[in-house]
Amino acid sequence: MDGKAMEQAARMNEPMTEAQIIEACKTGDRAAFHSLFEIYKDRVYSIAYHFSNDEAMARDVSQQVFLKLFTVITQFRRDAEFATWLYRIVANACTDEQRKRRRFVPFDPQLEVKTMTTKGSQEDAYQRRQVAATVRAAISELSPKLRLPVLLKYIEGLSYEEIAAALNCSIGTVSSRLNRGHKALATKLAHLRGDVVGSE
Repeated sequence: MDGKAMEQAARMNEPMTEAQIIEACKTGDRAAFHSLFEIYKDRVYSIAYHFSNDEAMARDVSQQVFLKLFTVITQFRRDAEFATWLYRIVANACTDEQRKRRRFVPFDPQLEVKTMTTKGSQEDAYQRRQVAATVRAAISELSPKLRLPVLLKYIEGLSYEEIAAALNCSIGTVSSRLNRGHKALATKLAHLRGDVVGSE
């Protein structure tokens, strides 16, 4: 979108489409980049946080992602959905940050766990929080190759094709990694079956 088109849209008080925002970003428009940041900041942070179970690391990764995006957005050629292209940057940032730390980030059981509000006793609510925390901990213990497809599938709701594009691998590889991730989680969480049934 050129400058005249942007000015015209502004005069008509029409919101810019995402495609127009991206094109404006490519010209160095900082206001447009701020708009893009507002659109995607929560999704980027969500993936980074679920990947690491660490708020500080999630913030660091988010900052790295948008700094990277600012410098490489001109390389976006529309051969994929922008969100998918961005998820590839997020996935790389997550694995790079973990590689720097040379270890898995330990799970902190004191981190806030988002749970659905349910009726029942405080004991039931506490048990549900513990189950949610245990599930998150199990996901955080998966290897990055298995963890990222699981997060993109179940946190972001991406299709197999979108995950393959984001991770730069084949659909068959995505299917295999998800299958291995499912099996690993089933093993890690087998002890919860009785707790979940008992809490219903």
